[in-house]
Amino acid sequence: MATQRLDKLDKQILRLIAEDARIPFLEVARACNVSGAAIHQRIQKLTNLGILKGSQFIIDPEKIGYETCAFIGLNLKNPEDFDQVVEALKRIPEVTECHYTTGNFDMFIKIYAVNNHHLLNIIHDKLQPLGLSSSETLISFHSAIDRQLPIVDGSVLSDNDD
Repeated sequence: MATQRLDKLDKQILRLIAEDARIPFLEVARACNVSGAAIHQRIQKLTNLGILKGSQFIIDPEKIGYETCAFIGLNLKNPEDFDQVVEALKRIPEVTECHYTTGNFDMFIKIYAVNNHHLLNIIHDKLQPLGLSSSETLISFHSAIDRQLPIVDGSVLSDNDD
């Protein structure tokens, strides 16, 4: 994957919208000392490059009754079934992330469940039928850090105007 080169204005825009995705474009324009149209163009460019992947409201799972967060390492009986397993995982609403990994697992997923009993049902009724040879579940007590990557000067995303 090629790294995109961003100039100082791109970085400033990213810093502002990462801090508050609901910030009005005109406020971003004022902070960057450019026109509102320039901000719209830059946001569109960053979206087209795949740097920005949209915006969303983030729902706190615990506030809507999902008290258990778990990470589960999965090993498949037939690793060639990865694509089918991923498609099946997409149909399990409690699965919020799925990663192909190195190390002890073929893939690693993140699940939210109402409680431990619900988690057990998901594992038994929805995950085991996918053809697992083994799995390991880690329950998260609390997320100590949950943030976006910072946009900093001298980062991998280097300035065009060097």
